[in-house]
Amino acid sequence: MRYVLTVVAVLGVALGVAGIAHGEADDSPGLQLLGVVLVIGAVVFGIRNLRGGS
Repeated sequence: MRYVLTVVAVLGVALGVAGIAHGEADDSPGLQLLGVVLVIGAVVFGIRNLRGGS
């Protein structure tokens, strides 16, 4: 189960990076912000998952 959650975190980072890139392409600051928030949240989730935190 731990590996599945790690894969979900990696996919969240990839989706966030794609959102940042697409938001930059059509000059949308809101989409860029959502992408950054998604990347940060996925990284924090992934680190907590790997460390075994609650």
